[in-house]
Amino acid sequence: MARSSLALLCAALLGKLADAAASQAYTWKNVVTGGGGGFTPGIVFNPSAKGVAYARTDIGGAYRLNSDDTWTPLMDWVGNDTWHDWGIDALATDPVDTDRVYVAVGMYTNEWDPNVGSILRSTDQGDTWTETKLPFKVGGNMPGRGMGERLAVDPNKNSILYFGARSGHGLWKSTDYGATWSNVTSFTWTGTYFQDSSSTYTSDPVGIAWVTFDSTSGSSGSATPRIFVGVADAGKSVFKSEDAGATWAWVSGEPQYGFLPHKGVLSPEEKTLYISYANGAGPYDGTNGTVHKYNITSGVWTDISPTSLASTYYGYGGLSVDLQVPGTLMVAALNCWWPDELIFRSTDSGATWSPIWEWNGYPSINYYYSYDISNAPWIQDTTSTDQFPVRVGWMVEALAIDPFDSNHWLYGTGLTVYGGHDLTNWDSKHNVTVKSLAVGIEEMAVLGLITPPGGPALLSAVGDDGGFYHSDLDAAPNQAYHTPTYGTTNGIDYAGNKPSNIVRSGASDDYPTLALSSNFGSTWYADYAASTSTGTGAVALSADGDTVLLMSSTSGALVSKSQGTLTAVSSLPSGAVIASDKSDNTVFYGGSAGAIYVSKNTATSFTKTVSLGSSTTVNAIRAHPSIAGDVWASTDKGLWHSTDYGSTFTQIGSGVTAGWSFGFGKASSTGSYVVIYGFFTIDGAAGLFKSEDAGTNWQVISDASHGFGSGSANVVNGDLQTYGRVFRGHERPGHLLRQSQREPAGRHGDGDGDTTTSKTSTTVSTTLKTTTSSASTTSSSTTVKTTTSSSSTTSKASSTTTTKTTTTSTTTSSGTTATASAYAQCGGNGWTGATVCFTGYTCTYSNAFYSQCVPS
Repeated sequence: MARSSLALLCAALLGKLADAAASQAYTWKNVVTGGGGGFTPGIVFNPSAKGVAYARTDIGGAYRLNSDDTWTPLMDWVGNDTWHDWGIDALATDPVDTDRVYVAVGMYTNEWDPNVGSILRSTDQGDTWTETKLPFKVGGNMPGRGMGERLAVDPNKNSILYFGARSGHGLWKSTDYGATWSNVTSFTWTGTYFQDSSSTYTSDPVGIAWVTFDSTSGSSGSATPRIFVGVADAGKSVFKSEDAGATWAWVSGEPQYGFLPHKGVLSPEEKTLYISYANGAGPYDGTNGTVHKYNITSGVWTDISPTSLASTYYGYGGLSVDLQVPGTLMVAALNCWWPDELIFRSTDSGATWSPIWEWNGYPSINYYYSYDISNAPWIQDTTSTDQFPVRVGWMVEALAIDPFDSNHWLYGTGLTVYGGHDLTNWDSKHNVTVKSLAVGIEEMAVLGLITPPGGPALLSAVGDDGGFYHSDLDAAPNQAYHTPTYGTTNGIDYAGNKPSNIVRSGASDDYPTLALSSNFGSTWYADYAASTSTGTGAVALSADGDTVLLMSSTSGALVSKSQGTLTAVSSLPSGAVIASDKSDNTVFYGGSAGAIYVSKNTATSFTKTVSLGSSTTVNAIRAHPSIAGDVWASTDKGLWHSTDYGSTFTQIGSGVTAGWSFGFGKASSTGSYVVIYGFFTIDGAAGLFKSEDAGTNWQVISDASHGFGSGSANVVNGDLQTYGRVFRGHERPGHLLRQSQREPAGRHGDGDGDTTTSKTSTTVSTTLKTTTSSASTTSSSTTVKTTTSSSSTTSKASSTTTTKTTTTSTTTSSGTTATASAYAQCGGNGWTGATVCFTGYTCTYSNAFYSQCVPS
């Protein structure tokens, strides 16, 4: 859901140039949503260089902050074979050599990701990267991903780094700027807590939560002697070394409430370590917790929790101190799902706190902030009838005060990045600006893209955020789809002969799972052929717009004619990919297990017509936008074409050996065949390709700077209204939402994450090299560099320079499901925990994402 994490969407306008790929000009650019769309678990400022800051996302890579509050993506180079590198479990910026930055990458530690994790290191603020593979997995999208940071640079001797691993792999150390790593065998606490035993995802130990150096100990050029480490254990969980990591001991006196330490933040001037605790690993759970401070000089622990244990129904996550004003700190609840997230601020080292809002006698609330979502107006659903609209956010683990500017703050939520530039007004006026500042961070899970002829520039189906009507690709929409409102839109389609007719499908507690539009998706109405309990899924709309075929997640193929009752279509296998003929109203197509199914009676029944060679799956099926009976299918064995309504198919040659999502774009000239865009494996290389001659010849349009992740998880469609433009997105949450477009040479970058070029030229060079740095370390490097003549600024301009070098390091509780406690969460979209409340409490609906146990 939007309260978790989300993926991407892109478009490209390819120049009307010669067919040779080398002569094509491609510039990839965001389709603007402005709001991020997913979970940002970490934001890190460099403590020594003004304006240098980074954000990490769970499945969307890392970003660098620009001086205009926008963000530059640093990992667009991730491709089909490196998709797992979009999962960022930790990030560290070097306080000595401030151009150095490190990230720990890997998606999952269970069987969902077969790859080991890596440490990526950069010496140019993320423009180029060098990779060291670790001998274990890293989990950027695992439970506890908001804890941190697990990766830290020694402030006195910056060649030394520590990394806290998951899955029982312990603490690791590098002494050569992250090039090689070895296990710190003297540190024996591995972090054994896991969420629950219901699956391999939730049962893997969360591991080490954070590493914090005490910069007040030691001296420049020598290893910092005092180091703190927090581990995910419900018992003793904070440890320290006084001898640069040679020996370790539990920090005596640590409070024992069964909570997990989420953040450990040093206030150097106070010689104090502040720690936020919660009784869950996050990012969704947390119903109790504390905030404590540890005085390093005296060894005294003090409970400074904003809310007492007896009164709280949330733990604590995000934590930050103001390095300009010692004793000023902020902490965020984890999670105060209702009525809204709570953030607290103290100016006296935690003795007293002021909240960002507070009750003034239920149901009245005093709000101590102004709310600015001008960058992404759709963040607030103006049609919502929720009693308390959620604005401050949820899942706040990332909270940071600029170390050079006490007025500048940022925090990440499950939806966007908020912040502002008037933070000290909190103290003088008890009112601050909370503004969405996520431009350039795009994390939406894109599930469908269409460009109906004569309609808006783009209609999208999006996970968690519903989807958007984009009349202007460079402006954030004012509103996501609504009435009906779906958290996730699983499918969208248009009627070929009457393209203003649109259907979409999504889940809702309040609306049927089908919605219709007769004005290109500008407004919608519920299709009561479905109900709230009808399983959502892919949809296909007949050419005249009077028949809807739904591939229901719970009931298989269902068909409705003229908004009549949905009826089962038993002759089409459940889970088949589906499409309508865009010219013949009676014809629908399906694909399953390598075979094609065709209906010529408006989806009343289907007939299996042909098996596509040795294919075992059909990944996508698309009908030509204006030629009846012309249909294409991609499979695990290639791309196939039929011109006789699917009765027979011809396999496309040209080296196409596998295909995933594909679509059609406007032809280059009248009478020419539509352009085919899609993710294919051609001549052994997986990428995004196009063909302008019905599959005879292909040109690759992805590149080393824009890899687009796993081909199988991408969504692509051409623009039927503008020749040369293609939209693409990513089904897995956590990547960018981008468009790409050919532009005149000499265009300047505008700070929105696009390529910054000089006035006269853009030079692209590619270098491949393999080197051996030691007997046990092999490195390979691929560099794609865009040169610029722009002057440098403190906050680096955006860039598409990408280098990746790989080295391999050669050094080698059980959860239970219980009744929900008082004031705990007991329901909401995506909720998998307890739904029955403790005696005397009732599970009460608050909004689509949150229900809470309140007194009966």
